[in-house]
Formats: sequence, structure tokens, C-alpha cells
Amino acid sequence: MPVPDMKHSFSMYTMNFKQMNVYGLSKFRIERVESELARMQVSVAVKINSLDIRGLYTLASWISRSAGDFTVKLSGVNVEGVARLEVSTDGKLQAQNIDMDLIFDKIDLDFKNLGFLGSVFQGVINSVGSFIFDSIKPFILKEVNTNVRGEVNKHISQLPQYFPNSISPFDMAIAEGRRQVSQMGYDPYKVKDYTQSVGVFTVTSSHTWITGLASFYRMGNITITMENGTVYALLDVGTQELEGKSHWEVSLIGGFFSRAGTVSFTVQYFRVQVKLSQPLDTRKRAMLEELELELGNIQARIHGAGTLDYLAEASVNILPNLLRYQIMDAIEGPLRRRIQEELDKVDMEKLIDEKIPVIEEQARWMQGLVPAEETILEDLTLSPHSQDDQVPFSESEEERGPS
Repeated sequence: MPVPDMKHSFSMYTMNFKQMNVYGLSKFRIERVESELARMQVSVAVKINSLDIRGLYTLASWISRSAGDFTVKLSGVNVEGVARLEVSTDGKLQAQNIDMDLIFDKIDLDFKNLGFLGSVFQGVINSVGSFIFDSIKPFILKEVNTNVRGEVNKHISQLPQYFPNSISPFDMAIAEGRRQVSQMGYDPYKVKDYTQSVGVFTVTSSHTWITGLASFYRMGNITITMENGTVYALLDVGTQELEGKSHWEVSLIGGFFSRAGTVSFTVQYFRVQVKLSQPLDTRKRAMLEELELELGNIQARIHGAGTLDYLAEASVNILPNLLRYQIMDAIEGPLRRRIQEELDKVDMEKLIDEKIPVIEEQARWMQGLVPAEETILEDLTLSPHSQDDQVPFSESEEERGPS
């Protein structure tokens, strides 16, 4: 699995990692799958004996430079996660996006051709190993999530029971949307790089990943109104707390001096308010009228600022706002296009034609009428001959008075 290029700074040195690939992800072994039907969740434990990360590096400062191949070996990799269980349309349970975490027993680093800088590297080897692991962790979890979810659903499908699905059609659509978001690889979601200049500082946020976008749910009621021959629907959807990681770089005086590191952050919530319109002329398609996005409070934990107080202060003040702009800019456009694409697929006229028989049947029942098929079977009129042939009660029964 390929991994994008990365950059890490420490002291007066800067390391660049390029052409990186992760090997061994397909050799996972599921050690435990435990379903908790009462809580509608499933726990899973996955074991990977070893993972290898290979690529090219450069280690440079103002006075020296080294470059060569490198290998990072993770041994005893354990992945544990919890997935939500939801009832599909066919009544079978399915695991949705799995909230996972990854730990390892041992990490070995091998950097070729360090030369004179080898002694310098030995002093920071722990921070370099942690940086590489934290940087590739979202990529590994995304790949493992996709593979493991399929295996978990195979285990769950062996349950013979079927479960009632009594949620509303809209909530069913929300559940299907969560499944689509996970299947299309949007959770975790990689946000495009973003750069902002503030005075003499230039801050860049790159390799930004957000986890939790598939946790959205309906907020409040759905409001439907009709004006001037058009039906409008207003609905609110929000997520639970989001988590993310990003690489940051602060440069000073046109890039003459820079500092880089990583940042872990949480977003309190992400809320989307959508207004849709559908003309009463069903030959016309539904349209997305309004799309409003709201991002909750962002809390960031910055790593790698070091002792350079002025750069650290600039990072603390700028990064949360930079992340906010980066997330909003990355999500709004694709989300707007995706919603309209799904609306364009809906043929309202055809949908109504398909539902008319069902609506008519429900109307008969609501009026207290027997369905047509049963009426034909039971509404049998007797012929005159059959009426004459009927035998009355005996005379004793007809003439019997009150006792």
C-alpha cells in the first residue's frame, strides 16, 4: 500500500520521506469476534505478525546532508475495534464502520547511508519512529477497516435469526447513507492540503485525516412545506465527535526558516442542514436549494514545536482556524455535488406510479372496505332457483312461540 510523502523537523535538521509503501497488511488474522446484541455492537480483535514500511529518506541541515533507503518494521501489531450493528432491509445484521485503534510490541528502524549524521540520528530515533508510526497509522487503519469489516459481516451472517426493521424510511435512508460513506472510503477521510499566511508566518497543514464522518444521524424532525407549487423539505443531520491528525509546517520569512510536526485534534460535532425542493410537476427533478455546514469547537494537541516559542505560539493560534477552513473547504463542494447527484437519480414520476397500487390498497383498508380480491371471492349472489331450493326451518320451529 503506497503512502504519501512526509516531512519531519527536529532541532536544526529536517527529514523528508518519499516513495513509501506498507507491506504485510493482507496477512491479518481475526482472533476474536464478539457480538453484543443488547448493545447492538460487535467487538473485533485482529493480529498482524509484522508490517514493513519501506521508502527513501533525506536528512538535511544547513551544513550536511544524508540520503538513502530506510525500513521500519513493526512487530506484534494488534488492532482492536468496536463496530455498530444495524439491521439491513433484508432483516440481517450488518457491521458498519469500525472504530479501531492500533498498537505494536516492537519497532525497528534501519536507515542506510547516514554517515556523519548517524550519531545525530541516534539521539532522535525515538521521535522519528513515533512520527512515522503516527503518520502512517490512518492509512493502515483505513485499509484494515475495509478488509476486516467484510470478514466480520461474514461471521455475523451465520446468525440464523432475522430481526424486525421498524425504523422510519428516512432513518433507513440515513443508515444506508452511513454504509455508503464507509464503503466509498470517506471514513476516515483525507482532506486536501491547505496553506495560510499570517504576517511573516506561513502555516501549511497536510496529510490531514478525519475519522467519524460515518457516525451521522438525524437531528430533530423533518419539516415539509408547500409554496407556489413546490414542496420543500428541511432536515438536519449531525455527527458525533470527530477525531483527526495532520502534519503542520510553519515557515518564517519566505521559507528561510521552518519548523514541522504533527497535530492531533478533535471536532465537537459536524452538522449539516439541507433544504430540498420538489416541484408538483413530477416531470421535474428534485433540487438542492440550501446547504449549511456547522463545525463544532476544535481542540488541538500540537507535537514537534520544540523550544522555538514564537513558532510554537504561532502554531497554537493559527492551526485550529486553519484546520477549520481546511475541513469546511474540503467537505462542502464534494458534499453538495454528491447530494445533487443522488437527487438526479430519483425519477419522482416513476416512483409515484409504482406506489399508486400500494396507496390505493391502504386507502381501502382505511375506509373499512375489504380488498378487491376478497370481495370477488365472497360477494356471491344466489340464483332464483337456488333461493327457492332452500329448505325453511321446520314448522314446529316457525310456529313455536315464546316459552
